[in-house]
Amino acid sequence: MAKINLRAWREEQAAERQKQFAVNAVAAAFLGAVVVFLIGFYFDLQTDRQKARNSYLNQEIALLDAQLKEIKNLKQQRARLLDRLNAIEELQGTRPLIVRSFDEMVRVLPDGIYYLKLAREADTIKLEGRAEKSDDVSTLMRSIYASIWFGEPNLSSVANDEAMKKFNLTVPVLKPEQDEETDS
Repeated sequence: MAKINLRAWREEQAAERQKQFAVNAVAAAFLGAVVVFLIGFYFDLQTDRQKARNSYLNQEIALLDAQLKEIKNLKQQRARLLDRLNAIEELQGTRPLIVRSFDEMVRVLPDGIYYLKLAREADTIKLEGRAEKSDDVSTLMRSIYASIWFGEPNLSSVANDEAMKKFNLTVPVLKPEQDEETDS
């Protein structure tokens, strides 16, 4: 049999394959590096876009927070104004009541009694006076209780002062209904 040396051809083919493998490995590494770079670039781009969105949202949230504070301040100011308005309306509504109650205090005053001091605190009138007789104080209390403008009077003290009786009286002020006011 004849001896043929195929080694040179095999060695050349192996060298060629090794060379081709090295080129393919370098190309694959380069291609892999490019893909990794592009993916990293894409993620960086998306991260930057998201940071820009977050920054925009934070700015808008800050604006809305400022508007919320302003709304809260306006609500507080509105509540204060409504409280003032209610207080003014209440004062306007009770103004005739105050005048009427003091006018009624004069109307129920029997002969022989003198008022020394009248003071109104909330819905009560504190009254200090002098009477010639104890019966006059009783008559005053009955007259006050009979009026639609007052509740039951409370006599806190009666004392002898010279020739007169000195007394202190607390009277609750009532607001009668409209039809009762026209009757008196």
